Amino acid sequence: MRVTVKLFATFRKGRFDAEVREVPPGTTVSRIVEEADLPEKEIGIVLVNSRHAHLSRVLADGDTLAIFPLVGGG
Repeated sequence: MRVTVKLFATFRKGRFDAEVREVPPGTTVSRIVEEADLPEKEIGIVLVNSRHAHLSRVLADGDTLAIFPLVGGG
């Protein structure tokens, strides 16, 4: 099954902007986060097909996963 994974802001540093991955059926967002070595506590927004999703969401063939870090500021 193929999913597109897009990383944003600081998550791109030393990783990738977007890539298509072959993953087994039943793959969750959490598994992609682990494989990309993203610190879970720094995740701000997760979108699957432009809709908010939880880390427990099971991905389907053709899904697009977008992961944004927390935003800081003053």
